[in-house]
Amino acid sequence: MRQVNLLNVTINNITMVELLENLRIGGVVFTPNVDHVMKLQKNQDFYLVYQEADYRVCDSKVLMYISTFLRTPIQEKISGSDLFPAFYNYYQHDDKIKIFLLGAEADVVKIAQQKINSKVGRDIIVAAHSPSFGFEKNEEECQEIVNLINFSDATVLAIGVGAPKQEMWIAKYRKQLKNVKVFLAIGATIGFEAGNIKRSPKWMSEVGLEWLYRLLSEPQRLWKRYLLDAIPFLWLIVKQRFQLYENPWSAVKRHKGSNLASLIKSKKM
Repeated sequence: MRQVNLLNVTINNITMVELLENLRIGGVVFTPNVDHVMKLQKNQDFYLVYQEADYRVCDSKVLMYISTFLRTPIQEKISGSDLFPAFYNYYQHDDKIKIFLLGAEADVVKIAQQKINSKVGRDIIVAAHSPSFGFEKNEEECQEIVNLINFSDATVLAIGVGAPKQEMWIAKYRKQLKNVKVFLAIGATIGFEAGNIKRSPKWMSEVGLEWLYRLLSEPQRLWKRYLLDAIPFLWLIVKQRFQLYENPWSAVKRHKGSNLASLIKSKKM
């Protein structure tokens, strides 16, 4: 599979159609953006989890521009908010695809479930659940969520609780989800689907200004993510361009299967 190395993230350089078709056999999908990339410079546990994803696809037009600057262009942006609707539309007639939606507030996730099922024409979202704030630190609640997912008979988990929580939760509990074959970490997408969060105009997304639209929409929550990380991110990119960048976790061996699960269970998310 074609890949692009951007700092310490290996991004799969594939198209949306290729990804959707590949997911017939299952897989874990993460969608790296600038925020993820910067967290991966500082958070070793997050980095280890990221290595376990089957697909890491470009969530950001900014990363596409950067990849061109690095002379390894990424061919298509596949954000979580684009991937999820593409996924449920692509598999709308496949009865084997049953989605459990995890994240957002209770009313929001239920509205998203209703709207998606109405668009698809069947109950492709078989269940939806809003976890409590800080649920990832409550093992009892996490086990209840695992039971809910297993009871629903879902074959797909779409989780939108923000990074790195959603990726870490998938890594820790995926082995306990008996029927789930596809894992999608989708960030704020549930809010977009419900309609309570507006996406940027299409032209802003196409030129790489979706981040600016979101910053102006939620300045108190997002200003640190979009502004404070910008300068160190660009500095690291310049270092990579001139072959001066070093992966801070280069000496860390990859953890596979149960070894990684044990590592994550032993640490706080």
